[in-house]
Amino acid sequence: MISLVVGQVALGTYAVLLAVGGVIGYTKAGSRPSLIAGLGSAVAAILALLLSFPNPNWGMGLGALVAILLAVFFGHRFAVKTRKFMPAGLLAVVSVAVLAVALLVLI
Repeated sequence: MISLVVGQVALGTYAVLLAVGGVIGYTKAGSRPSLIAGLGSAVAAILALLLSFPNPNWGMGLGALVAILLAVFFGHRFAVKTRKFMPAGLLAVVSVAVLAVALLVLI
């Protein structure tokens, strides 16, 4: 079992990383879908973080769900489409790490 605070820090860091990644994708490649998906995913991670304060199980559960969805998305993108570690491979690895932390908090 990991402390709830560790899970909350992981979710907060994850949210920042997702938002920054979306903004970078927009500024470097002009990708509006990257901006929308990055900010939307960051909002979901922040919602999970905020929900974890009154109800840790719901917050970490939502955080785990977000991490699963993004790990599958970016894992597929890395393995099948681009074969480039940046950004798809990195975000797949980070998503799996956040998923592991969230699940360890829930145990």
